[in-house]
Amino acid sequence: MSVKRTEQLMKAIILFGHGARDIRWREPFDRLASLWAAQNASTPVELAFLELMHPSLEEAIATLCAKGVDSITVIPVFFGQGGHLRNDFPVLLDACQKKYPHVTLSTTPAVGEDDAVLQAIVDFGVKHI
Repeated sequence: MSVKRTEQLMKAIILFGHGARDIRWREPFDRLASLWAAQNASTPVELAFLELMHPSLEEAIATLCAKGVDSITVIPVFFGQGGHLRNDFPVLLDACQKKYPHVTLSTTPAVGEDDAVLQAIVDFGVKHI
């Protein structure tokens, strides 16, 4: 009798933001990563930034790979699909995939394009009227 072994992928997420010169700009990203970690402890999370801040996307992927992760979903924490997400991000993701061919890299749409996120903003506005 043969037993087929199925290996469980170790999954993780990267919350990917633009980056800014002012270090305080990243505070909501740090809180978001902390919320994720508190609510999803079995799925590692890293922050990454397109420019001006660290870690970069490549650095975040390297950190997760060092933890044994083999499947990473990159979540662009952008309001919409501007030039950075349409042009720069695919090039970065492709370069990272070539550098880490043993890791499955995938991405989601920008968070600001999700109806639930938009509704949360409406709800936020209603709360403050």
